[in-house]
Amino acid sequence: MQEKYNILDRLIQNRILRHVLFWFIVLMIAPLTSEGGFEDMKTAFVFRAVGLPTKIAATYFIVYYLIPNFFQKKRYSLAILWFFVATYVFTVIYRINNVYIAESIVGYTDKESISEILTSFNYTVLGYFYRTYAFTWIFLVLKVIKDQAVKQRAIERLEKEKATAELNFLKAQIHPHFLFNTLNNLYALTLDKSDDAPEVVAKLSEMLDYMLYQCNEPKVLIKKEVELLEYYIDLEKLRYGDRLQLSFKHHIDNTHTQIAPLILISLVENSFKHGVSGALQQPEIQIDLEVKNQILNMRVFNTKAANAQHDSMSYKEGIGVKNIQRQLDLVYAERYDWKVKEGREFYEVNLRIEL
Repeated sequence: MQEKYNILDRLIQNRILRHVLFWFIVLMIAPLTSEGGFEDMKTAFVFRAVGLPTKIAATYFIVYYLIPNFFQKKRYSLAILWFFVATYVFTVIYRINNVYIAESIVGYTDKESISEILTSFNYTVLGYFYRTYAFTWIFLVLKVIKDQAVKQRAIERLEKEKATAELNFLKAQIHPHFLFNTLNNLYALTLDKSDDAPEVVAKLSEMLDYMLYQCNEPKVLIKKEVELLEYYIDLEKLRYGDRLQLSFKHHIDNTHTQIAPLILISLVENSFKHGVSGALQQPEIQIDLEVKNQILNMRVFNTKAANAQHDSMSYKEGIGVKNIQRQLDLVYAERYDWKVKEGREFYEVNLRIEL
């Protein structure tokens, strides 16, 4: 079924096919609306077929030459002059074809001379104006609608490409920050000759593999994001030891639910950056994650030092909170709710996303 729709879509987008289909419909209108039986339908078809090339020539002259080269360039005087000259030429050709070709085919014998056709302005020009241009205006309206649709699709495509590029840029800012923090942790453990160093290397390897290679798609499995959170939390636990009070609770009704990558980890990292690395004796972090019926609710709470710590990396203003919110704007637009509670000694984020 999908393949059928793809074929149909390609056919609709085919410019030559669109034009052929339009003029075929024009050709068939007269016979289909005839009320005089088969012979009358045959006569109507003959006259429409003989006149069709003139209709096509007149339409394409107006739409593809006169309008873009004169009207759109505001050369109105020349445009009007060319329109009157073209109208006279096309109506004369239309009438000559009718008299000498169509009427001969259907058996009419009474014919006007060429000179009569050329000099009979009222009958030739006024009488054949409607026949020549009746479908030109329909063609023009359809073209304007099509051009607007193409323009709108181009704008939407550019906006999507811009959003994708911006999102990739935001993701790219996260990677070096993760690496910087974790390498610092590893460095401290190696100085102490800790037995935990190999575990840090293994988990760091898993994290980098995921961030660099597995989360390049627009959406990833929520269970993969949870695993990333667990790796990160485990690494931070190794760093801060028993002085850190940490709780991570998660419940996911469907592990195949998908989410945009690296948004949740940014929230958790932010809580460590401002809640644990400050001058607190007993820092506390609470992380609650629930995904139910394609709705994600996440709460991240952390204590913080009463006196604001110097943010040398401008994390909170640069690649922290604003980064997260911008990613949410790009991916989930109006399908998320972001609430922050902040006190003198705590900071809490509540995030809800319609996945």
